[in-house]
Amino acid sequence: MKKLIIIGSITIALVVIVAIIMRSYTKSFSPADMSVHEGNDLSIVVNYCRPFKKGREVFGGLVPFGEVWRTGANEPTTFSTNQSIKIKNQVLEPGTYSLWTIPQQDTWTVIINSKIPGWGVKVPSGKANRNPENDVLKVDVPAIKTQDLFEQFTISFDQMNDELDMVMMWENTLVVVPIQTN
Repeated sequence: MKKLIIIGSITIALVVIVAIIMRSYTKSFSPADMSVHEGNDLSIVVNYCRPFKKGREVFGGLVPFGEVWRTGANEPTTFSTNQSIKIKNQVLEPGTYSLWTIPQQDTWTVIINSKIPGWGVKVPSGKANRNPENDVLKVDVPAIKTQDLFEQFTISFDQMNDELDMVMMWENTLVVVPIQTN
């Protein structure tokens, strides 16, 4: 019995060590980053991982059209706001959420979900593991094709006067999500 407990403990320890190593290894290909907007007592923080194009066809290939994407790599992207905001006239209360998208050629559906699942995809299918019952906001925004090539997935904020936009860029695609503040 004692031998069985020792073998079980060693097995569990090995599984934990391998999981930690794999997490570090995958993050080396899609490093974690943060995009922050602060101003007028508003703070919005997006934590995400930034995969590279690496010669691959991204939208319509690596990221299939019409399917939910965790909007980055590794863990799900998180979106936090300390104040109520509006995205295309839909109110989002203060809190931390997961951010999902459904890319299409001409439009993207942007989804804010109240739950943050651990990995963001189901194993082994690789499909997003978002539960639609927990969606708190869902909007469609145009997808703009550009001449510029964005090698690494990027989320940033752009503010002009009173207009605040969250901008997502990768490959030859630019998506602008308008945010209205109080």
